[in-house]
Amino acid sequence: MGYSARIASNPYVVGSFACIGGGLFGLDISSMSGVLSNPAYLRVFNKPGPGAQGAMVAAMPAGSLIGALLVTQLADRLGRKKTVILAGMIWVIGSILQCASINRGMLVVGRIVSGISVGLSSAVVPIYQSEITPPSIRGRIVSLQQWSITWGILIQYFIQFGCSYIDGVASFRIPWGLQMIPAIILSLGMTMFPESPRYLFDQGREEEALQVLADLHGGGDTNNELVVLEYEEIKQQVYFERTEGAKSYLDLLKPGNPRRVMLGCTLQMWSQLTGMNVMMYYIIYVFRGAGLTGVRGNLIADAVQYVLNVAFTVPAIFYIDKWGRRPMLVIGTLLMGFWLCLVGGLQARFGHWGPVDGDTIWLVTGHDAATKAIIVCSYFFVCSFAITMGPVSWTYPAELYSLKIRGKAVSLATATNWAFNTALAFAVPPGLASIAWKTYFIFATFNFAACIHIFFMFPETVGRTLEEVEEIFQQGHVFTAWKIGREVGRKTVEDVIANDKIRRESLDEKSAA
Repeated sequence: MGYSARIASNPYVVGSFACIGGGLFGLDISSMSGVLSNPAYLRVFNKPGPGAQGAMVAAMPAGSLIGALLVTQLADRLGRKKTVILAGMIWVIGSILQCASINRGMLVVGRIVSGISVGLSSAVVPIYQSEITPPSIRGRIVSLQQWSITWGILIQYFIQFGCSYIDGVASFRIPWGLQMIPAIILSLGMTMFPESPRYLFDQGREEEALQVLADLHGGGDTNNELVVLEYEEIKQQVYFERTEGAKSYLDLLKPGNPRRVMLGCTLQMWSQLTGMNVMMYYIIYVFRGAGLTGVRGNLIADAVQYVLNVAFTVPAIFYIDKWGRRPMLVIGTLLMGFWLCLVGGLQARFGHWGPVDGDTIWLVTGHDAATKAIIVCSYFFVCSFAITMGPVSWTYPAELYSLKIRGKAVSLATATNWAFNTALAFAVPPGLASIAWKTYFIFATFNFAACIHIFFMFPETVGRTLEEVEEIFQQGHVFTAWKIGREVGRKTVEDVIANDKIRRESLDEKSAA
């Protein structure tokens, strides 16, 4: 069937390998943040100002927006597996263009192409992971997507740091060229992994879907209890959805769907409006404004932040299926808003307009304690995101939807992420150059607004199969989500088979009538 049953039998291997696609996003983030103060980069690209630099950075998320929207068709037509392979191939093309770029236009084109790849992988990988992993570890596996992003950021940043000692254009071309290696590994390696059983069943390949489920969750035994449970649930869900008509974008507007579509899209929106990617893309600007001058010193301080980002994602991976989605999101947004208020307050109290490297910026000088406090608060902000919003923002949207709309709805949620990512990449450099410390209070306000929204409207989904999530939203409680308990929707094999029997009898009665 075009995959290794031995590999498929290990849920952690089969669920985590596709995360290399998330790592591509991380590679791209630090591929730009690490060169913003590189003399060779500034010389080749004519020292871009805030607007031009924002446009060059935003080219990637703009391409990702396109890629995420393409998933709405590709995931349902090519399949989840082939879409991941295609994303890796496109990334290689984008990396070649970036590595060879000799002007801003060529770099922008290369970043748009790479962005399409990131958009495809960031939308389809969580779908693929959520559909091949058992519910007991699904949150842990999907959250590996965020961890792979942090590793991509860290690895690329240290490559950038090492290459910063090279004189000339090789200091940024080598890192941009090396980033194609993970994509090659991803595309070749995915040929050994199975296709999503839910996709196979939806395509009428039911025996193949059963065997994949058996290899994934039953050691090849098609009579395993978990395999039977998932197979029966998928069968019921697919048969029910086929009676509802053909898949289309209009399905997103059918009763019960708009609420879930909005939850997925708004969570991805909030994940950007927390300000985390701003701290990743433009951390050099943030620390320079805090009074940390010197290229080497700034790069080292940045590296500490990226290490913390990787380290604090680990507890979330292990405990996301124990803590639950809601508590992590509520606590995380509160903490992030608090740290940003401190950063903005310290900047406002001790900062002033002054020249740095020929630019006039808002900076803190002569106050070592304030500089250190701003840097530490920035670190705490990153840690708060890494252990809460980061992993959940990928896990939650991937488990909200029915099979009928999953591909389109997840890609729409991911497209929302990239739309706001693009807007912020454009807006933040001019924002820091004009309103300075007030920028941090804007993002703090977004975090507090997200906390209120999540508390009232986001139900808990931890521990359910993707089919059991359906019953969560049948409970109602649109504005009182905390009233939906953790046990809602959970079933045994006997429950599923009994429901299937009732459904078949109902269909037989309708046919007889």
